[in-house]
Amino acid sequence: MIGGEKMANGERACTDEYIVVKAMENGVTISGLTRGKDTKFHHSEKLDRGEVMIAQFTEITSAMKVRGRARIFTRHGVIESGE
Repeated sequence: MIGGEKMANGERACTDEYIVVKAMENGVTISGLTRGKDTKFHHSEKLDRGEVMIAQFTEITSAMKVRGRARIFTRHGVIESGE
C-alpha cells in the first residue's frame, strides 16, 4: 500500500489515495466496495447538489461507485459522471 498510518500489526490502515466528489444534482450516491475475494458494498452516502465528499481508499475500500451527475476530482484528473 502507498502511505497511510501503520497499524499495530505493521500493516497500513489507509492509502494516500483520495477522491473528491461534488454533486451537480440532488441524490448523487457514492458507494464504497470492499477488497478481497468477494467484492461487496459496505457503505453508501447520498449527496445533494453542491455538496462535496472527500473519500479515501483504505485497507477495506478498494473501489467507489458514483451514481448521478457529479464531478470526481482525483490525482489523475477530473471525471464527470451522469448525463
